[in-house]
Amino acid sequence: MAGAKQQPMKHSGGRDNPVSQAFRPVRTAFWGVALVSFVINILMLTGPVFMLQVYDRVLASGSVPTLVVIGSLAIVLYVFYGLLEGVRGRILARLGQRVDARLSGIVYRVSNSLPIRLGSRAAKLRPVQDLDTVRQFLSGPGPAAIFDIPWLPLYLGIVFLFHPLLGVVGLGGALVISVLIGLNEMMSRGPSEEAAGHAGRRAAEIEMGQRNSEVLTAMGMQDALTGKWNAQNGDYLATQRRAADRTGLFGTAIKTIRFVLQSAILGVGAWLAIKQEISPGVMIAASIMTSRALSPIEQAVAQWRGFVASRQALKRLREVLQVAEAEPEKMDLPMPKEKLTVEQVFCGPFGEAMPYVQNVSLELQAGDGLGIIGPSGSGKSTFARALVGATPALKGVIRYDGAELGQWPSGRRGEFIGYLPQDLQLFDGTIADNIARFSTNASPDMIIQAAKLADVHDLIVGLPEGYNTVIGRTGRLLSAGQRQRIALARALYGDPFLVVLDEPNSNLDAEGEGALTGAIKAMREKGSIVVIIAHRPSAIATVDKILCLKDGKMAGFGPKEEVLRQVVQPVQQQRAVVGTGR
Repeated sequence: MAGAKQQPMKHSGGRDNPVSQAFRPVRTAFWGVALVSFVINILMLTGPVFMLQVYDRVLASGSVPTLVVIGSLAIVLYVFYGLLEGVRGRILARLGQRVDARLSGIVYRVSNSLPIRLGSRAAKLRPVQDLDTVRQFLSGPGPAAIFDIPWLPLYLGIVFLFHPLLGVVGLGGALVISVLIGLNEMMSRGPSEEAAGHAGRRAAEIEMGQRNSEVLTAMGMQDALTGKWNAQNGDYLATQRRAADRTGLFGTAIKTIRFVLQSAILGVGAWLAIKQEISPGVMIAASIMTSRALSPIEQAVAQWRGFVASRQALKRLREVLQVAEAEPEKMDLPMPKEKLTVEQVFCGPFGEAMPYVQNVSLELQAGDGLGIIGPSGSGKSTFARALVGATPALKGVIRYDGAELGQWPSGRRGEFIGYLPQDLQLFDGTIADNIARFSTNASPDMIIQAAKLADVHDLIVGLPEGYNTVIGRTGRLLSAGQRQRIALARALYGDPFLVVLDEPNSNLDAEGEGALTGAIKAMREKGSIVVIIAHRPSAIATVDKILCLKDGKMAGFGPKEEVLRQVVQPVQQQRAVVGTGR
C-alpha cells in the first residue's frame, strides 16, 4: 500500500461519492486492524495476570523458578504485543496514505475548479487541506484508541468475575466517563467548526498577500493589512482557545476520574481482601485491569480535537466533491474545424443574482477574427470565459461544429482551445513546460513553433538556460511584457481552432504589439477563429468582425466597419456635442 499509485476514479454526484469510493477498498484492511486490535487487547491482559500470579503464587510459595518462568513468559508476550502495536501503526499510516492517493487527484482538480463552479463561496474552501487533515488523523494514534474502546466490556467483565462489587465500581466510573465524552462532543462541536472557518480565511489572507507582495511593498499597505491579519488571527486564536479549553477541561476531568477510579478499585479491593473475599493479587490485578479498560477512552479524548477536525473535513470533502460530476464515456469526436455558434447565451459566475452576459447570439467561421468591445463591466471577459468553458453557460448553448463543448473530454478540449486571460498566470516550471501546458509528450518543434509565432523565441534562447529556464515563484522573474508573450505562446501552442485573447497587448511595447498582430494574422490564415477583447484600437486592427457589449447585452455585431460606424461613431458625436455645450 505504501507505493499505491493514484488511479482515476469514476464517480457521481450523490449516490456514489468519491469519498465513499476511496474508503471502500480499505474496508478489509480496517477489519484486519480490528483483528490485530483484538489480539493486542488480549495480550494486554499479560500485566494483570502476571501481577496476580506474583502476588498469589510466587510470594505465597517463595518459588524463584516459578517467578522466572512466568516472568519469561510475560516478556515474550510483551514483545509480541510491541510487534503487533508497531504493525497496527504501520497499517494505519498506509491506510491514510492510500485514501489520500485515491482522492488527491480529484481533490486537486476540484480545488482548481471551485472558483469557476462556486464563485465567491469557494474562497473559504480548502479541500486539499481537508484531505491532509483526514490523512493525518487516520495515520495517527486516534484510530488505534477507537479500535481499543470496544474491548472495554471485556476488561470490566473480568473485573466482575473477580468480584461483583469491583465490577460495579468500574462500571460506574465508565458510565461517568461516557457522559463526559458526550458532553465534550456537544460543547466542542461549535467552537471547532468556527475555528475551521477562521483557519480557511487565514489561509486565504496568506495567499492574497503572497500574490500581491509587490503592491503591498510599493504602496505601503503592509501595516494596514498586518493590522487586518492580526484582528483575524486574534479571532482564530480565540476560537481555537475556546475549543482547546473545552476539550482540555473534559480531558483533565476524565483523567482525574480514571485516577480516582483506580484508587477506588484499590480501596474497595483492600477492604474485600481484609474480609478475605478476594486475594491481594486480585486486588492489584483488578486495579490494573480497570485502568487498562479506561485508558483507550482517555487516549480518544486526547485525540478528540483531531477526530472532530477530521470528521468535519470529511463532511466538507463529501459536499465539495458533489460538484465533481462524473465524466461518462464519450465518443471520440473529431476536432472542430469549421464554425463556432453561440445561441442565446446567458452566462456568469455561480452565486450571482443576475447573469453578467445576457442573450448573446452569433456565428463565426474558420478564419474569422472577432473583436469584443464595450465599456468596463459590460461582460466582455465573462463572455470570453464562457467561450472556452471557464464560465458555465447558465442558459443557451455554445457549439463547436454543431457539438457542445461538454461532448469532448476535458483533457481534449485544450487541443482546440487557446486562451490568454486578462489576469494571466505562469506556473512554476520551465518556459518549455509553460508553453506546452505541461504536456508530458510535448513536441519540441511545436513548442518552438508557438514561441516563434508569438515572437518570443529570440528572447527565450537569449536566457542562460533557454527553454529550460525555470520561471514562476521559485524561478526567474520575468517582466510583465515577457510573461504576456510567453502566455501568448502557450495560447497558440498546437494551432488551436479557437484562440481567445483577453487584453493581449496590455503589457506589450510596440515590438510586442507588432508580434501580436502578426500572430493573429498567421492563426487566421491557418483557419483558426481568433477572439480578442481589447480597449486599444491596435489590438482589433486584424479582426474582421466586432461584437459590442453594453450592460451585458449585444449593442451590435457584424463586420467591423459597419459596427464601428453604428456604435462607436454616434458615441463620439454625442461627446462632441456635449463638449461644445450644445
